[in-house]
Amino acid sequence: MNNIVIVGFPGAGKSTLGKKLAEKFNMTFVDLDLFIEKKYHTAIPLLFQRYGESAFRTLEYAALIEALGFDNSVIATGGGTPCYADAMEKINEKSRSVYIQLTEDQIADHLLNSKKKRPLTHHLTETELRKYIRETLPFREPFYLKAQIICPLPDTIEKLIQILK
Repeated sequence: MNNIVIVGFPGAGKSTLGKKLAEKFNMTFVDLDLFIEKKYHTAIPLLFQRYGESAFRTLEYAALIEALGFDNSVIATGGGTPCYADAMEKINEKSRSVYIQLTEDQIADHLLNSKKKRPLTHHLTETELRKYIRETLPFREPFYLKAQIICPLPDTIEKLIQILK
């Protein structure tokens, strides 16, 4: 298992952390969202809009399985990726998995300050966003907690470097 897969709620910093880990360990960085956009020549929000979340999750799962076949890569997943079908089991079979664990408040702060438009939250007010997080995190977290390494912020990068060496 020479890949590292990072999971967590949207806004957790999966891509930021993934880039740092890839650089530190001289690995290739794969942002699954960007991989999907390149593969299908369409932005994630448009895929959601055109085909709906269910169809998007099917495309995302196929892209994940493809990316898990890469060598020496750090893969940052989308927030819902590990929650579809047997995705988390596949991630654990083919890689070392890391869950970036944040509190509801940390997630809200990250999303409210993010420049990236996220298809499920970009249109929400702060109150609606906090409600979405409060309702969605309990569903997703059991999948995230299947990760081999659980790393709460703020000690993520240095702690992970030590664990993954």
